[in-house]
Amino acid sequence: MIKLLVLDIDGTISGESNTISQSVKQAIAAVQARGIQVAIATGRMYRSALRFHQEINSTLPLSAYQGAWIQDPNNQKIHQHLPVARETAEQLLDYFEQPQWRSLLSIHFYINDQLYVREVTKETETYAQRSGITPIAVGDLRQTLTNEPTKILALCDDTEVINKLLGSLRLQYTPAELYLTTSVATFFEATNPFVNKGNAVRYLAEELLGLQRENVMTIGDNFNDLEMLEYAGLGVAMGNAPAGVQAIAQWVAPTVEEDGAAVAIEKFLLS
Repeated sequence: MIKLLVLDIDGTISGESNTISQSVKQAIAAVQARGIQVAIATGRMYRSALRFHQEINSTLPLSAYQGAWIQDPNNQKIHQHLPVARETAEQLLDYFEQPQWRSLLSIHFYINDQLYVREVTKETETYAQRSGITPIAVGDLRQTLTNEPTKILALCDDTEVINKLLGSLRLQYTPAELYLTTSVATFFEATNPFVNKGNAVRYLAEELLGLQRENVMTIGDNFNDLEMLEYAGLGVAMGNAPAGVQAIAQWVAPTVEEDGAAVAIEKFLLS
């Protein structure tokens, strides 16, 4: 029944090492040999996710920024780009710059697949190193808003701060106005309200491949994966996923460090 497998990157096919293990790569190659298509859906920038897409030899478009940016690396065609409205981006920036938040948060604006920051903080340095991206420090981020941002990210090492921020902004914006999520406990993310990985996977399955949801398997590990786990006929959460994510999955795999994605692929698609 499964004809499409969609994988998250961080915490799913890539752990501490920031690479895909040999056994996960082998499992992916084995399902592709059986005619099952494999795609990536990630919160990462397109440029940052590209090496993973290439490493698994995917022939499908890559869904980056939670699906706000869907592009086919084979012909460079952009299938979808849904940015955050300029006015909303300005409102968020005003909010982040209030005294109680300003010193706690590192703010990232993603515009035209480039990363713009107010200043390069410790959190930004760690992020940039892992994603292989050079941040562009501009001081006042308002000067970048001649173009609308694909995604807005607020980073803080204190997860309590991120939880408070998420709770507070969910009171201010309805899901019809802004999609708010966390992809890592220290990352607060805001995108266009029509953006989530569930919609991205639906696009790949139904629009591009003519499949139904029962033909789709997804594997993810965090709250930004909820919608794609719910959409798929078979949604698998990683053993390192928060309890709330594991609760909505149909099966929970071992952790990323135990090659849980390979175990899930073996169990459902290869055995």
